[in-house]
This record gives sequence, C-alpha cells and structure tokens, in this order.
Amino acid sequence: MSDEHTFLLQKVQPAMVGLVDGSLSTLAPIFSIALATHNTRYAFIAGLATALGAGVSMAFSEGLSGGGTFVGGILHSLPFLIPHYGVALTLAIAVVAFELLILAYFRYRFFQDTFLRALGIVTFAGIIIAAISAGLGSLLGSPTGS
Repeated sequence: MSDEHTFLLQKVQPAMVGLVDGSLSTLAPIFSIALATHNTRYAFIAGLATALGAGVSMAFSEGLSGGGTFVGGILHSLPFLIPHYGVALTLAIAVVAFELLILAYFRYRFFQDTFLRALGIVTFAGIIIAAISAGLGSLLGSPTGS
C-alpha cells in the first residue's frame, strides 16, 4: 500500500467523516433552538453542547473523527455568540454554506468525486436537516413564550 493511500485511509477519511458528521448532525439542534427561541445564547449553548457531545462520542470510536466532528459542529455555532438574532442567524447560514463548499472540495480532492456531485450530496443532506430543524423550531417554538 502506498504512503498516499495509507494517508488517505488513516488520516483524511476519518477526519472527513468527522467533519461531515459534525457539520450536518449539529445543524438540527442549533437551528431549531435558534428559530424556536430567537435567543442567540441558547442557540450557542445548544451548538457547543452538541459539538462537544458528538466530538467526544466520535473520539471514542475513532480519535481523528472526533476532532473533525467537533470542528464541523462548532463552526456554525460560533456566530450565535453575536447577540443580535438576525445577524447571528445570517452569519451562521453563511458559515454552513462555506462548510458545504469545503466538504465538497475535500471529497473532490481526496476521493476523486466531481466537485458538483460532491457539492450536491452534502448540500442535499444539509437541506434535509435544515428543513427538519427549521420546521421543528418554527412550529414548536415561540419567541414570546406563549
């Protein structure tokens, strides 16, 4: 087995799995809390807790995946440190779009996928998760508490 192939299997693939997992699986809790409460602090707490929990969980199964999961989950949580709801939500959506582009590039670069196909796959998964979280947050939450 070549050094490049070993590198791909032992380093790139686990990190990529973690990044995809963290980027996509943490969307639902973060955005549902943000849309349900309109409270950026709660959204950040949900994002941080989800990124940490998912990262630790993945680290026990495969160390490098855990780090990737945490990074993928925390990136779109950080905008919710901004106290203005609209700005935080807009920036978080922009970060998610950036993450999807990066993930597609990594699939293209390391796994010989076409960039558009890779972007389509990760974007489709992200849209499904975002729709579920937005629906739950908007339907079940109430920013006025009533």
